[in-house]
Amino acid sequence: MSTRPLRRRLAFGLAALAAVAATASAAPAAGSTGGWLGPNVTVFTPDMPVSQIQATLDAVHAAQVDAEMTTDRYAFLFQPGVYGTAEQPLQIKVGYYTEIAGLGASPSDVVINGKVEVYNRCLADGGTGNCLALVNFWRTLSNLSLSIDSAGQDGCRASADFWAVSQAVSMRRLNISGANLSLMDYCTAGPQYASGGFIADSRLPFVVNGSQQQWLIRDSEVAGWSNGVWNQVFSGVVGAPAEAGFPDPPYTTLAATPVSREKPYLFTDSRGRLQVRVPAARTNSSGISWADGITPGRTTSLKNFFVARPGDSVKEINNALARGQNLLLTPGVYDIARSIEIKRPGTVVLGLGHATLTAVDGAIPLDVADVPGVIVAGVTIDAGLTESPVLLRVGKPHGHSKGSAADPTTLSDVYFRVGGPHVGKTDTALEVNSDHVLIDHTWVWRGDHGVEGFTDTERWNTNTGRYGAVINGDDVTATGLFVEHFQRYNTVWNGERGTTILYQNELPYDPPTQADWMNGTVEGYAGYKVGDHVRTHNLYGAGVYVFNQNNPSIHTENGFEVPDRPGVRLHHIMTVNLSAGTIDHVVNGVGGPADTTRIGQPVFITDYPTP
Repeated sequence: MSTRPLRRRLAFGLAALAAVAATASAAPAAGSTGGWLGPNVTVFTPDMPVSQIQATLDAVHAAQVDAEMTTDRYAFLFQPGVYGTAEQPLQIKVGYYTEIAGLGASPSDVVINGKVEVYNRCLADGGTGNCLALVNFWRTLSNLSLSIDSAGQDGCRASADFWAVSQAVSMRRLNISGANLSLMDYCTAGPQYASGGFIADSRLPFVVNGSQQQWLIRDSEVAGWSNGVWNQVFSGVVGAPAEAGFPDPPYTTLAATPVSREKPYLFTDSRGRLQVRVPAARTNSSGISWADGITPGRTTSLKNFFVARPGDSVKEINNALARGQNLLLTPGVYDIARSIEIKRPGTVVLGLGHATLTAVDGAIPLDVADVPGVIVAGVTIDAGLTESPVLLRVGKPHGHSKGSAADPTTLSDVYFRVGGPHVGKTDTALEVNSDHVLIDHTWVWRGDHGVEGFTDTERWNTNTGRYGAVINGDDVTATGLFVEHFQRYNTVWNGERGTTILYQNELPYDPPTQADWMNGTVEGYAGYKVGDHVRTHNLYGAGVYVFNQNNPSIHTENGFEVPDRPGVRLHHIMTVNLSAGTIDHVVNGVGGPADTTRIGQPVFITDYPTP
């Protein structure tokens, strides 16, 4: 998301770190580049000097802090132990396409004394003005304890740990103590906007939400929470603020999450071997999964994974999957000219460091069969130069679903891009045809800016994506569904008994004319469409935003379109104008216009239909 396109790409070089050999049964050596985990995976141990760890992290941050469209990817993994001291805290700053994760079985096994932070980017006046977090995308923090220590920082920076981010950024399995956690950077110049985000399975101190437009926190514990601009959603969170007087404050609170599953994670066992923990699914869950010990689920050795690197052929990958192996994608960009095919129930596809699959020659990069229990996590999927029918398909269209409520196929931190680093074309980004699928945090993005070299008007005809997410399966649940800028419906939900908890959408910025933005005789496409035949659907905490920068006269009739049935219920929804264009109604002709007379002032509806 951004309210002004960013067309700059930073060129940089980074000296390669020396590789250290590692066997498939042991964790990579301390400070190595991961051996067979790939050259862009670095593993730290607590006996390394803090200065050495700091220098390694600082060098990558300097390269990645402005590298929004680069092809470089990094993962930094911490072996169990304590890092940093009161005299020398470890101060980690996280740039684009960077993953920071502990290798403990529990978050308490890796302790960082210091900070892990993301600051605003200042995009004007030589890096001193227009400071915001609206394009702070693509970074990951997970599976560790953070004891916040601000030693050496100035007065403002010492006041909190700053995590000023927007979409495609996740925080999972964290145990944070000490000063406040701030989800905005209030220490730089304005406007300090932010548009995130997602936290799950974490124990947190007092959280300053500040300028965050929307946020989902799921199955966690918080000591307190302040502020919130628009939709702030809490699902299964101990200590969450209660719903009271929506939209002031704009809080949506569910006591439990109906279906949840934590993301798989790497850990080092007592014999120094790398394992993958695959958490079990939960129903009606609340609080952290690791309160009573290791997260319930199953453990599988990394020996059971095909460890892929960019350049490995899809034929090799598919042969390994056919032999019963899982798939670990090491950091990098993979050109995919034929589908990676997931056919076996329970297969795990785990990406490190925002591993990215790019469609080539119109391929479907990832195709999941109609089988239960598949998990895809930590993977970004990019459209390519030739139009793909879909970028990730779960189940065959009109197939016979073998989904399982007890073992749902799960997509965790799976992100999609159409345009941005290069021209992209797809009909649909995400298509779910299977039943009992869980979508746990996704950003489905048709780029509103990039390095392709086109004007905004040209982008409409060059970076093409008709539909963001199309959900045809029954009993599908989405926790954290972010879908933006597609050229027809951003989300179409055709399956029965669907549930979405936190939905964020921006309509496309770039239709050249009203004629380009027509759905038959209807002006525009709703940001969220529930199929006309659907009888049961629940949506909690949702917003559709408009910014028709190419042609401010363009209208969209409704932000949401749903069948008028008692079983189709929307709770805490809104539309808002970001500075151009008009959404005439919130849902089905109800609610006033989000137009330029009320820029930044949402039109809220508490419940539809009205109880």
